[in-house]
Amino acid sequence: MKVNLVNIETEKTSTENLKDEFFGLDPRKDILHRVVTWQLSKKRSGTRKTKSRGEIIGSTKKIMRQKGSGGARHRTKKVNLFRGGGTAFGPKVRDHSTKLPKKIRKLGLKHALSAKAKNNELILVDGDFTGLSKTKSVKEKMKKLNLNNSLIINNFDNENPFVKALKNIRNIEFLKVDGLNVYDILNNEKLVITKDSLNMIMERCKW
Repeated sequence: MKVNLVNIETEKTSTENLKDEFFGLDPRKDILHRVVTWQLSKKRSGTRKTKSRGEIIGSTKKIMRQKGSGGARHRTKKVNLFRGGGTAFGPKVRDHSTKLPKKIRKLGLKHALSAKAKNNELILVDGDFTGLSKTKSVKEKMKKLNLNNSLIINNFDNENPFVKALKNIRNIEFLKVDGLNVYDILNNEKLVITKDSLNMIMERCKW
């Protein structure tokens, strides 16, 4: 699979051949959907909760006599029919995460990378961004290279000046190789990978 190779310093564009095993697969929507659903389910906190009638603090005394009131028969004020009463069948604290085999997760990563390569949205960068430390210079470089709405993959530390500058720019995200995931790849228009981190990504995608 041929992808665009961009030199950071000269800003010249060429092509690079990548392994079809990782970047040349025919993307399957069902696998991508399974992995993204698994990811988003795992992110849900599941802390929503309402009180049932048994958890409401209050008297259990019968509020009116059984007959002769002209209204419906009632006992306690804690039932869901009254204001301030409990909620019937409300949400409870639960775990939303599901299980997904590791093979499917790694296969989903390969299909996400292949989808970007197939749509010419994968850009391989020759060189690193160590010379860029100010937000203004990083923004200008991204604009020249047409890397708006991009996800940049590198193994820089979070304290790196380039990473700090990226946080000030809208629609550009940064991830380490260990944090690479299907949802973030598909959620950004372009995927930018430095040549140094390419081998680490392929190593991570192996069975």
